[in-house]
Amino acid sequence: MQAWKGAGWSHPQRLAPVAVEPVLLRYRRWKRVIDLVGALLLILALSPIFLVVAALIKLTSRGPLFYVSRRVGMNGVVFNFYKFRSMYMDAEARKAALAAQNEQSGPIFKMKNDPRITPVGRFIRKFSLDELPQIFSVLKGDMSLVGPRPQLESEVACYSRFDRERMSVRPGLTCYWQIMGRSDLSFEEWMMLDHRYLRQMSFWEDLRILVRTPRAVISGKGAY
Repeated sequence: MQAWKGAGWSHPQRLAPVAVEPVLLRYRRWKRVIDLVGALLLILALSPIFLVVAALIKLTSRGPLFYVSRRVGMNGVVFNFYKFRSMYMDAEARKAALAAQNEQSGPIFKMKNDPRITPVGRFIRKFSLDELPQIFSVLKGDMSLVGPRPQLESEVACYSRFDRERMSVRPGLTCYWQIMGRSDLSFEEWMMLDHRYLRQMSFWEDLRILVRTPRAVISGKGAY
C-alpha cells in the first residue's frame, strides 16, 4: 500500500489524528480482534449469498465478477477496494456525460436512476449485497466492521481539513451514514456523522451500529 499524495500531504503521519480520550485506547487495541472474529463469522454465515450473487452477475452481464477501485483508508493509505460488479463495463467512460445529473452535494457522484447500473446490479445495491467482498478487506486489515466509509482518491482530493479528519480511523463496512439514510443524506451531513463517530466510538457504540445495520440494509433506504 502507498500513502495518498493529494490535497497537500504525502505521508500518512502528516495527517493529524483526532484527539481521543484514554478510555478509547483499550478499545482501539481490541477492535482489531473483534474485526477478525466478526469477519470470519460473517464469511461463514453469508457464503451461500456470496455464491448466489456471483452466479447472477456472471449469468446476466458481460465482464468481471468484481469491481476494484483505489480507496483512501486510515491516515491516507490507499488500498484496493472490492465490490461485486453492479454496472456495465463502460460505466466509467459514461460518467463524464452524466455529471450534470449528479444528485449528491460535494465531491460525490450519485444518481437514483443511474443508467450504468445493470438490473441485477440495481437489486444488489439496494440491499448492499455488492459490498459483501469488503468483509475480506476487514480480514486483511484495510477496513474495520465499523468506521467511516472509504472514498475514492479523486473525491478525497476535494476534501477540506475537517473532512480529512475522518481518515484518522480505519474505514468500515458500516457507520452512522449507513444506518441514517445513506445517499439520501447530503455530503455535509455525511461528514458531520463521521465526526460524531470519531467523538463517540466505543465497543458499545460499534455494537449499536452493527445491530441497526441489518434493518437499514433490508429497508433499502438511500441505497442507489
